[in-house]
Amino acid sequence: MDTKNLGFNSKLIHAGGYKDKQGSVNVPIFQSSTFQFESAEEGARCFNGESDGYIYTRLGNPTINVLEKIIAELEKGYGAIGTGSGMGAVNTVYMGLLKKGDHIISSDAVYGPSRVVLEEKYSEFGIESSFVNTSNSENIKKAIKPSTKVLYLETPANPTIEISDLKKCSEIAKENNLTMVVDNTFSSPYLQRPIEFGADVVIHSLTKFINGHADIVGGIVVAKDEQMYKKLRSTMINLGCNMDPHQAFLVIRGLKTLGLRIDRAQENAMKIAEYLEWHPKIEWIKYPGLKSHPQHELAKKQMNGFGSMISFGLKGGFEAGKTLMNNVKMAMLAVSLGGVESLIEHPASMTHSKVSQADKIKAGITDGLVRYSVGIEDVDDLISDLRQALDKIK
Repeated sequence: MDTKNLGFNSKLIHAGGYKDKQGSVNVPIFQSSTFQFESAEEGARCFNGESDGYIYTRLGNPTINVLEKIIAELEKGYGAIGTGSGMGAVNTVYMGLLKKGDHIISSDAVYGPSRVVLEEKYSEFGIESSFVNTSNSENIKKAIKPSTKVLYLETPANPTIEISDLKKCSEIAKENNLTMVVDNTFSSPYLQRPIEFGADVVIHSLTKFINGHADIVGGIVVAKDEQMYKKLRSTMINLGCNMDPHQAFLVIRGLKTLGLRIDRAQENAMKIAEYLEWHPKIEWIKYPGLKSHPQHELAKKQMNGFGSMISFGLKGGFEAGKTLMNNVKMAMLAVSLGGVESLIEHPASMTHSKVSQADKIKAGITDGLVRYSVGIEDVDDLISDLRQALDKIK
């Protein structure tokens, strides 16, 4: 069945093009490290690239391949590459696109390890990085050097929920011959498809919204064209950060309810954000659905919804935040995001703890910032939970 013209939720169920010979409704788990050939000649054709048969799971696996096809279609890319973790996807991109002497510009408010690995590891190999607030495209222009090769965006940004203009950023990238990479984890392809705005590469931590059930870690890279796909796939294979077939099976299962889960979670998030915006103990709040968000209109233009990630600051700073997090009963105090359950965390001491204090402040990651990933529970229960915890702040 040709699924290209189907609606998004129909694609979640039917994309991938796999039809099991035994009649299984679900894609089977091909839990095998290696695959046998029908003949020596067939084996040679596989290794020479003349056959699309499977050889070894690090190189390719039927279960993983179905997931890759689904995500590539959802993101409107040429092809996708499954990895064992979100950082596996990030490092596949860094290793595939950067070499000694190159320079990368990244959003300053970006997932902590995505930044730290550039500063602590890639710098050892002669790769330079600059971190700027990419929600202002002028900052990108000022940071470009003759050696700049990659523009790396995370929008909405983690954890500040700032939004970068994908179209403007793409225009800058093309004018300066840069590869534009977008971490689309916070939105998923259900809410945002960066390739439509000119991105060359999209990455996801599958651990988050796409899987949605907090039971696997995984990542994926989507390439806009064949040349980029082949380059990054070769990098992943040589790095050995491939996904496991059972991981892929669970993500395919979780993916089927992506639209339903996000619709419910972002409906909850809007009501919670409206509640928090006027609470006397809240100093500030960032949620793209609020008109007070500085990029509210941009979010309406490039996203199909406002998502379910909220950041806010409490009057009383870190101590007030600690009181809140120690007293919520429904929201779980845990890192990660995008699952069916609501999670709350303190980025400055948790997800971004290895970013220097000066860089955290520059990126807007204050000691009082609380990140809240809204789940699909009954919203009245979530608000009641926040209310009783906020009441304990003196």
